Amino acid sequence: MIKQHHTKLIFLALFVLSFTPMISATFALAMGVAFAWFLGNPFQVQSNKMSKWLLKAAVIGLGFNVNIMEVLAVGRSSIVLTIVSITAIIGLGELLTQAFRLNRNTGVLISFGTAICGGSAIAAMAPVIKAKQHEIAVALAVVFSLNAVGLLLFPWIGELLALSDEQFATWAALAIHDTSSVVAAAATFSPLAVGIATTIKLTRAMWIIPYTAAAGVFWRSEERASIPLFIFGFLLAAMCNSFLNDYDAIWQTLYFGAKHTLVATLFLIGTCVSKSVIYQTGWRPFAMATVLWVIVSSVLLILILDKII
Repeated sequence: MIKQHHTKLIFLALFVLSFTPMISATFALAMGVAFAWFLGNPFQVQSNKMSKWLLKAAVIGLGFNVNIMEVLAVGRSSIVLTIVSITAIIGLGELLTQAFRLNRNTGVLISFGTAICGGSAIAAMAPVIKAKQHEIAVALAVVFSLNAVGLLLFPWIGELLALSDEQFATWAALAIHDTSSVVAAAATFSPLAVGIATTIKLTRAMWIIPYTAAAGVFWRSEERASIPLFIFGFLLAAMCNSFLNDYDAIWQTLYFGAKHTLVATLFLIGTCVSKSVIYQTGWRPFAMATVLWVIVSSVLLILILDKII
């Protein structure tokens, strides 16, 4: 039996190692999950808090490798697709919530997280629909677990089907829940896919505001959600990269640092996937979310392979 002191030292050593080029994004996540399941995370609370801040910092840093004009172009060209797909996913989620006899608020949070951008969307919608703390926790646990699966599964499927960088980036951005997981999956697939996937996903995340506003009217709620601030940070970084070309060396250094920060963050995220969280959530939310996710991912993949989107 490894003593608590030794467990802490191993944890810190692996965390530091995750910042080096030796560790890939996929391996860092798997390493974190394995550590949590077999040794237990000795810094559970700290890991949870730190991963959220590091994740936002990493996403902002990745903006230093993105052209702002591409972001604007993607936003303009995908308005109809975005509205139709988000609305359809939320509608399908409502039907599955009833089919699995799931708590209404929990179903809405899972559907909204699947449709737009995972944890950020859930956090934004929760106060609007007056969700209780345990409902929020269940939705986050389910989406978080599926994110981990997507991180490992999507790059493998992309390679198996010989998807192009653009095809994979589009699929990952539309089908994987959280922005961070989209970025990590794209980084595992190819460097080119990262910029495309990040741009599409963050453009999609902008739709948190209109959809939570609509939900506020439907639920007659006085609460209003605000757009995640890290999105503005990403856009600002992209603007620096696009217009301040004299400082390219600085922007590329920040981008390089952000990539390694993301890998270390994925290790922390993995260490927060404990057995107790999965056991306490129960099977219904996982079943509903998995069915919704499989349908959405499959339909999107078919449309992308057929070059409809």
